[in-house]
Parts: sequence; C-alpha cells; structure tokens
Amino acid sequence: MPVPPSIASLPSRTPELGALLESWANINSGSGHAAGLARMCAALRDEFARAFPAATITEIAADAPGFNPPGVKALSIRMRPAAPIQVLLCGHYDTVFEADDAFQQCRWLDAHTINGPGTADMKGGIVTLLAALQAFEQTPHATNVGWEALLTPDEETGSHGTVPLFRGASARHNFGFVFEPARPSGDIIHSRKGTGGAIVTCRGRAAHAAKIPNDGRSAILGLASYLLSAAKVPAELPGTLVNAGNIKGGTVATNVVPDFAQAELDLRVTKMSDREPLFACLETLAREIGAAHEVKFELKIWLNRPPKECLPAEEVAFAEWQRAAADVGVAPFTWIHGGGASDGNFITEGGLPNLDGLGPIGDQLHSDREFCRVDTIAPRAQIVAFFLHRVAAGEIKLPSAAFHAT
Repeated sequence: MPVPPSIASLPSRTPELGALLESWANINSGSGHAAGLARMCAALRDEFARAFPAATITEIAADAPGFNPPGVKALSIRMRPAAPIQVLLCGHYDTVFEADDAFQQCRWLDAHTINGPGTADMKGGIVTLLAALQAFEQTPHATNVGWEALLTPDEETGSHGTVPLFRGASARHNFGFVFEPARPSGDIIHSRKGTGGAIVTCRGRAAHAAKIPNDGRSAILGLASYLLSAAKVPAELPGTLVNAGNIKGGTVATNVVPDFAQAELDLRVTKMSDREPLFACLETLAREIGAAHEVKFELKIWLNRPPKECLPAEEVAFAEWQRAAADVGVAPFTWIHGGGASDGNFITEGGLPNLDGLGPIGDQLHSDREFCRVDTIAPRAQIVAFFLHRVAAGEIKLPSAAFHAT
C-alpha cells in the first residue's frame, strides 16, 4: 500500500509544527495553575477547531477538590462517532512547572531541538497527535474510522478529575493511542508500573533529651530505621519500587526526644499481583521495627494507578506499528517497560488495548533541561496516520469494542 501524499508530506511541516509547540510550551499550564490551564485549554480548542471544523468539541469539568484547581476542563474532540471503527487518542496538557517556577520559556538548543517546559511531556505529543489526524483526514478511507482526541489537565498529579473520562472512553473504542514522549532511543512503551504511595506516621514518647536514663522513645529514629528497611524491599520483591520522599518530625526544640515523625513514600508495582505482597511487607516492617524501637507506626497505603500490563492485542498492533514506521522511513525501534505511569494505565484498566509513548523523542522530563527533538514530530505523526490509514482500508483489524456510545 503506497503512502498517501498527505502523510508523505508531513516532514515539510516541521517548521510550522515546531513553532506551534513553542507557542504552547510558552503558556504556563502547571497542574495547579488554574488561569494557565484555562489559557492552554482555549489555545487547544482554537487549534483543533480550525483543523477539524466538522468535529464536535466538548469541554468537560475535571473537578477533583484537593487535587485540581477549581474550574479546570478536559477537552474531547470527536469525529464520526457513528463510524464502525472507533479509536481514542489522548494526551495531557498540564505540566509539573507551576506559575512560580523559574522554568517558563522555550529556547532552541539547535535547529532541531527545543528546550522548554512541557516540550516533550507532553505538548510535543499533542502536536504529534494533531498533525497525525490532519494527515489521516485527507486519506481516501478516513470515513471508516471515527476518533476521539481526549486532552486532559491533571495527569501529572494523578488524573483524579479525569479517571471517569478514561473509563468511559475505554468502553466505546476499539483501540487507544497515548502520546507520551518516545524514549531517547526512539522506543515506545510496552508496559508501565502502577503507582501509589504511603504515609508512614511514627509515634514515640517525648522526654528531655538529657535525662539519664532516658525513658523517651524517638519517633525520628524509629522512622529512620523503617525507611532504611523499606528501601531494601525491592530487592526482595522484584518489580516493585519504594522511594522515601517528604519527611517531617520533631519539635522546634532539639533537646526533646521527638514523639512524632512522618514520611511519604512513592510506591510502584509492575503487575497487579505485586500489590498485596508489597503492602504486606510494609505492614510487617511497621510491626517489627515498632516493637524493636518501642514506637508505634500508622500506615496509610494506596495504589492510585494500576499497572499497564501488555495485552495480547497490543502485541499484534505493535508489529503493524513497526511495519508502518518502516514504510514511512522511520529508523527501527522496539518497545520497553517504563517505570513512570501515564493515562495509558487507566485505559488498560478499562480493557482497551493501547500503544503508549507515541510522541516525539525527548528527554530530561520534569527538569529545566527538558527537551524535544522537533524533527521527530512529523515522522512520529506519519506512523500514526499510516497505521490509521491501513485500519480504515481494512488492512489492519482492530479488536471489537464493547459498545460505541455516541
């Protein structure tokens, strides 16, 4: 099957796509910045409305008190919701860089590389999504495929306001595409760890630090022992990660044996079956170390994103993805397991097969060194568009959807 002209010509749009990315990345849309998120949402709505005048664009409330600022919106852009084949393309437009962060503006490192907040994670992915759909819409069989682009404002903080949107979308589509950045090697994502956390509170017994013998029991020393032991858990439970984050405790006075200390942990699991052993191990440590130090632990443990485990239909689709990439001239790549989570985790939980990491090549995410290889936007968009073209032409068969809600 020849590559349609609208797809073959995508690389000629690279300067235009790079300029669009720069304009979007220069809008601060930190997850907690309501005004910036509103500006970014409006910019996306305007761009997609221009590109797809026949599409239905809906702003959807993404309320999540305590997590999302009031009034934030997700965008759903839908074309042909009654078509026999339905695909979901998703991306998030929030970043980890808030309004008071020093990292606010883009700069070009060279003719092909832009450094800026969210350039790779993942405004570059949304540019890729847009360009792919623009090219696909000009192909001869496009009317056979309906699509929904779901753009969300809260992925970086856990997608608390948008999880129901992904669950609903998973039920009405045949396949999903997640535009998180590709790895620096060009590889995409095979699977992802599930993410969660724990709040570990240690309560001891206060006393004057100089009392001899001292009947105080230090909550800080008890917590320190716990954290050192918890850090060793992944060696016993392969596929898990435990990272000690924020720590607080003690009093203003340093001559007091502290009776309170608390830490937050980041927890990750490769498979859902890892969850219970990990939680049980952390609880056991609390009992054993509490007894040894004569302190008491209180644990609050949770998993907020299930792991993205590879589904059989994704194995089939990835072979076709590689074939489409080769046919449009993209260098060979494979797929790998990723430690970071994405909204692909929720899509997989909903039973929708999906490919993840389909955005442009980038690196140094969540730092002021974040960059995007702008010259990879068009080639990555070509893969998406050509894959969809083959789906529309009947050359690639996607799994059946549970139902198609319109």
